Amino acid sequence: MQDVLSPQEVRERAERSLRKKFRDETYAKFIKALKEYRLVNAGDRVAVCLSGGKDSMLLAKLFQELKLYSKVPFDVRYICMDPGYAPANRRLIEENAATLGVPLEIFESDIFASVEHVESSPCYLCARMRRGHLYHYAQQLGCNKIALGHHFDDVIETILMGMLYGAQVQTMMPKLHSTNFPGMELIRPLYLVREADIIRWRDYCGLQFLRCACRFTEQSANAAPGDELSKRQETKKLIAALKKTNPDVENHIFRSVENVNLNTIIAYKDKDGAHSFLDTYDDAKIGD
Repeated sequence: MQDVLSPQEVRERAERSLRKKFRDETYAKFIKALKEYRLVNAGDRVAVCLSGGKDSMLLAKLFQELKLYSKVPFDVRYICMDPGYAPANRRLIEENAATLGVPLEIFESDIFASVEHVESSPCYLCARMRRGHLYHYAQQLGCNKIALGHHFDDVIETILMGMLYGAQVQTMMPKLHSTNFPGMELIRPLYLVREADIIRWRDYCGLQFLRCACRFTEQSANAAPGDELSKRQETKKLIAALKKTNPDVENHIFRSVENVNLNTIIAYKDKDGAHSFLDTYDDAKIGD
């Protein structure tokens, strides 16, 4: 029977495990992403956005560790938007933040109510609205960046979803400039951290987080065999199946968008519009 830990003991275990037991899987990959993609620079004011889930809470703890040891001067705030959570979900977020010593700042919006009856792409609209509110609140706090908790598995699932369901090759970028909030930037510091390692950290610490926040996501997450799954869940299952015969399939998906050979692309798009291989075919004299 597992011992029941006090909130102080849970916090100590969570922090100690990031420095020792899970350092290579979490903190080291977090630091690697920061350096490789230049996500946090001197003078930055970062708003770490917490949703109540395991990913963003781990992100908050990693930023606290970074703040303790980093030689790069930067500021950080920990923010959470309540888009209309059920009281129990709101309470769980607050309790977890208190237990883990995260100084959370919560602000309210009515996004869930706004998208409740939207039939076409409600999740896309909700995500866009949530991001806009987070940018606005972070900007009011004097921040120039918002940090989201998307991890490695989110990235590879997005790549595959784009191909299978969107007929396009694209990826979830490690950072993006905001188009609607000048001077603001979105960063994803968990870009190289695996979801399985986040789950292992959560379970080792005996923590429970929100699995979902809206009714649609909850229904999809708890779907029984034969029920309709979300496209992301379908993709997650497909990758798991492929991994059985190709253990490196996840890394291959990730590396595929780093090893794009433009000489073998029929067409592509950029800020200047659409381009065809025929535009330069005769000049380039591409051969077999």
